[in-house]
Amino acid sequence: MRLVLLQRFLVPMKSLVKTSLLISTYNWPMALNACLHSVARQQQLPNEVVICDDGSREETAQLIKNWQKNFPVPIHHVWHPDDGFRLAAIRNKGIAKCSGDYIIQIDGDIVLHPYFISDHNKFARHGFFVCGNRYDLTDTDSQFILQTPETVPPLFSLSKKILRKMHLPLLHQTAATFFDKKYPYLYVAGCNMAFWKKDLFAVNGYDESFVGWGFEDSDIFIRLTNQNINHRFLRFGGIQYHLHHKENDRSHKEENIRLLQDAVASKRKYASLGLSQYHAAGKVA
Repeated sequence: MRLVLLQRFLVPMKSLVKTSLLISTYNWPMALNACLHSVARQQQLPNEVVICDDGSREETAQLIKNWQKNFPVPIHHVWHPDDGFRLAAIRNKGIAKCSGDYIIQIDGDIVLHPYFISDHNKFARHGFFVCGNRYDLTDTDSQFILQTPETVPPLFSLSKKILRKMHLPLLHQTAATFFDKKYPYLYVAGCNMAFWKKDLFAVNGYDESFVGWGFEDSDIFIRLTNQNINHRFLRFGGIQYHLHHKENDRSHKEENIRLLQDAVASKRKYASLGLSQYHAAGKVA
């Protein structure tokens, strides 16, 4: 309650860097609604929101239309037909739609800390991409937020993995140096990443060979690193809360691991089937 009152006195700002917030979603409009509520109450707004929709039904489209009427920044809805889990493809289509120089990427089952966008923008550096993490909410807390989407998740309650929801801006730079450097791509959470748009074009975005759940985010991490675009881990900031849900189908996991291992072994930099097919051909409406 105190945080809600405080937010009434905060004037949302836009970043000096033109920032696009990329949100992926699929057939969970209640979660997307809670997510958009959290975007609208950001202390620093993105310049636009691009929703990447992996084939949701009309209910999601109607929700987005309703939000577009009064949202503080433009919302764009990029959709393709439902043909299974094609997150890499719909993210590429969303990236092609983005007009921002800096793209912050989340999922539609995420609720953002009020300083999420601000933290990412302050942490951004040319020549780097950013990886954050998430705090997983319980089923009980998730249901409460879904029913009352204006609710801000508790920021200071004691719980497991409490460090993931501690907002300590003075530690952002220091904490970035304290994470495992041996296999850093294994620490990637695609629901909390940020990139310079030009860097995504340098590696041709996501590799659409990855279908089904898993590892398309680790693959883009590897190709960016091979392109001498380095990673930074954002901790104690860029906080987000993940709404509880059943685990996605992981029947493609082994094949995607094989693709990932091949990217590591071959030191691949560029996706053969990626972003360029939409941007060059102008196929994104």
